[in-house]
Amino acid sequence: MLDDKYQRGFSPERLSSVSEPKVHSDDEGFYIFTLSENVKVYFDDYYNFLKNVYRCCQQELIIIDGKLEITPEDKCETVSFYRAKKNIIEIVSKTAKSFYTDDSTFGVIMTPWCFGTVLLEKVEIYRERLAKGEINEDEIPEFPYYVIKYIDEIHRKTLLEIFDFPEEAFKMRWQYSELLKRYSKVLTNITKSLNSVLTTIKTYGT
Repeated sequence: MLDDKYQRGFSPERLSSVSEPKVHSDDEGFYIFTLSENVKVYFDDYYNFLKNVYRCCQQELIIIDGKLEITPEDKCETVSFYRAKKNIIEIVSKTAKSFYTDDSTFGVIMTPWCFGTVLLEKVEIYRERLAKGEINEDEIPEFPYYVIKYIDEIHRKTLLEIFDFPEEAFKMRWQYSELLKRYSKVLTNITKSLNSVLTTIKTYGT
């Protein structure tokens, strides 16, 4: 249970009845060879990791909100620093909750380092959308220029601290966009081959 109200996506009861060939069990519990890395990950360990990340985020958000309350509004750079850090942590918190509760795909089960790189990408995408003015008006932070500046400066360090990762954790990326690019390339090649075959058939048929 996450935050005493969110159920984990794949409970032991559900895992005992699934037919997914990648899901196995041993004396330590249920585990899966992850879809993105093909690495053995125990479900209990992964869900405990997400719970710890989520709990850390909630604690950090309380601290940041307290600092924002006592920081004068005319201290725009200080306010922007806290806003940038808050935005980063909110993205982590929302993703941890989303992955914890997701019961639609085993793709959300991954190693902690892989999860970290997924979040690194999410923060980078948020930063780019903010810079392009694509963020919903209600979500635009105060002083967006300074917020972008501080996101650039602190996002990697903030994520490493939340996850308690070493620097080398972000040297390898397994995030979804890279996987989608690979699959897209494969599908494009298949489509080209099929079109070539169809063209050949049409040529012989005329």
